[in-house]
Amino acid sequence: MVRDNPVLVSRKIAILGFRAVGKTSLTTKFISGKFESTYDPTIESTFHKTIRFRRVHFATDIIDTAGMDEYSRLSRNASVGVHGYVMMYSITSLQSFQKIEQINTTLLNMLGDAPDVPRILVGSMTDLDGQRAVETSAGQALADEWGVPFMECSSLRDENIREVFHLLLKEIEKDGDLLGYESESLGGCKIL
Repeated sequence: MVRDNPVLVSRKIAILGFRAVGKTSLTTKFISGKFESTYDPTIESTFHKTIRFRRVHFATDIIDTAGMDEYSRLSRNASVGVHGYVMMYSITSLQSFQKIEQINTTLLNMLGDAPDVPRILVGSMTDLDGQRAVETSAGQALADEWGVPFMECSSLRDENIREVFHLLLKEIEKDGDLLGYESESLGGCKIL
């Protein structure tokens, strides 16, 4: 039996959100499996990881952006050639939830108001549920308004970390037949 070589596909992902929402923690946990408990504001970093799904290997560049506010502009690296975006807020910060709406508007304006920009909305820090300031239903309602998938995660507890990236890849690839999957899941993804 002859086996086909896997298809190698490059994908660039950017993680956007207000400062201190856990963008670096999410990325670090996904890339290295480690959780960093100290907070040092990020300038901007790019990480690399290969994710395998069936016969496709996604060579991903993950841009961990600096925290954004209403005056921030997306860097060239976090906007040019990006295939999909993780739009992140902290469930413990109403301000970060309000800012992610502004960041989304800035992104869409910059990309020419294209409504089909692959994005997912992510509420982070579910391990701090006792300090919750943004209800799950509010996150889901915003995602529904945007027409994008939604999930919550915890980098500390390693909850839904892989799923964030799998779901975004699913959004990026949903209009193509590259994966050859039914739209229900990317459950077969493997991290290399």
